[in-house]
Amino acid sequence: MCKQNILQWINEHHPSFTDMAQKIWENPELSYGEIYASELQISRLIEAGFDIKKRIGNVQTAFVAEYGTGKPIIGILGEFDALPGLSQKVSPAREEVVQNGPGHGCGHNLLGTAGVEAVLALKQVMDQARLPGTIRYYGCPAEEELSGKTFMARAGAFDDLDCALTWHPGTSNEVTNNSLQAMTSMKFYFKGITAHAGAAPHAGRSALDAVELMNVGSNYMREHILDGSRIHYCITNGGLTPNIVPDKASVWYYLRGATKKIVKEMEKRLQKIAQGAALMTETEVTWEIVASPYETFCNDTLNDLIYDNMLQISSQEFTEEEISFTKELVSTLNTNSEVRLEEFMEEVLPIACQNNKLLKGTTFGASTDVGDVCWITPVGQFMTTCAPAGVQFHTWQATASFGSSIGFKGMHFAAKTMALTLYDLLLNKDNVLEKAKKEFISSTKGKTYVPGIPDSMVPVTNA
Repeated sequence: MCKQNILQWINEHHPSFTDMAQKIWENPELSYGEIYASELQISRLIEAGFDIKKRIGNVQTAFVAEYGTGKPIIGILGEFDALPGLSQKVSPAREEVVQNGPGHGCGHNLLGTAGVEAVLALKQVMDQARLPGTIRYYGCPAEEELSGKTFMARAGAFDDLDCALTWHPGTSNEVTNNSLQAMTSMKFYFKGITAHAGAAPHAGRSALDAVELMNVGSNYMREHILDGSRIHYCITNGGLTPNIVPDKASVWYYLRGATKKIVKEMEKRLQKIAQGAALMTETEVTWEIVASPYETFCNDTLNDLIYDNMLQISSQEFTEEEISFTKELVSTLNTNSEVRLEEFMEEVLPIACQNNKLLKGTTFGASTDVGDVCWITPVGQFMTTCAPAGVQFHTWQATASFGSSIGFKGMHFAAKTMALTLYDLLLNKDNVLEKAKKEFISSTKGKTYVPGIPDSMVPVTNA
């Protein structure tokens, strides 16, 4: 009956958590500035009797909420930051709430709220059944900057966990069997000599020329990196006016690869390209690493348990109005993409649960700082249907979906899945914790986690 009690409690409290997710969606905050979202969640957890530790890793919006005592210690990873430029109404047409404002195009308004919902549901059963063990909700900032959990990990926040669970809003109900890539975020700063671009260009040394030469070099480097690796960049400072030779210019790079080792090699090569560009232009260059999460990898033991619990929950039911909305939304997608829209029209909102083992060993092109936690403790991961098939993250269509009833239904499904899985883990059903730990040791091959950011790097305190 305990699992039924969990599901019943979540069903009865749907409105309050829908309200929390909607409020966070209506008040989007960028990485390291998630004051409203973090305080909203903290106040609800304190009210329920959780102990709160704030400013984890000296990050102003990072916190841990804990309930219970003793072993096992199970964590839920939550996030709540938004993205720049993705402000959008719940509309199938492009309608910004605030021009060029931020928006929840990755669904973190749902992601963290489901975690709060799950631990509060389990807390009720822990009290009723006097279950031993400790549950924690981790309020993790700045996932979009790919560094919030790294600061928390550097502070030892995850070291004593027996395992952790997380999820992400998606376009289907499935456990995450593939891996997300390791990544390094680097900023390069060039310093030259200013001059009048018309009267005395010979006296200047253009920092912008150095940036552009570096970018050319990195584009030639693309031919000589491993398949599936990625190089992205944007020029963050290109000078002030064409008639002044820029003495300062900067460029921001993301490097991605299947493993941390691959990315570290790419880092070294990119640094040499930057030095070469500086040499060619007689400028100077410095750089800094601002994020460097590890690759993720699946834990079959935990993912199988998650999948079993997904199957115990009644699937989402979507109304005709919701299906009509999603079809309108899908019609706005790029029809020149490799995926044809007609493929989605029969089932724009998939509700079947999947556990595709064939994905294990494959790599998905995105990255997340969840990878850091994966190298510290076993992590189970999954996704639920919160947006129509074909909608991509980091788009206005995603923001519209994640602020709609469709997103909220997927969030509640995720909360139920995590709460039921937490219950099994606290009871250590079939020695699942020992099995998950054994698999974790095999996956990490005994390697000890070392944060990818420099020791000297400090977190941003105000975004």
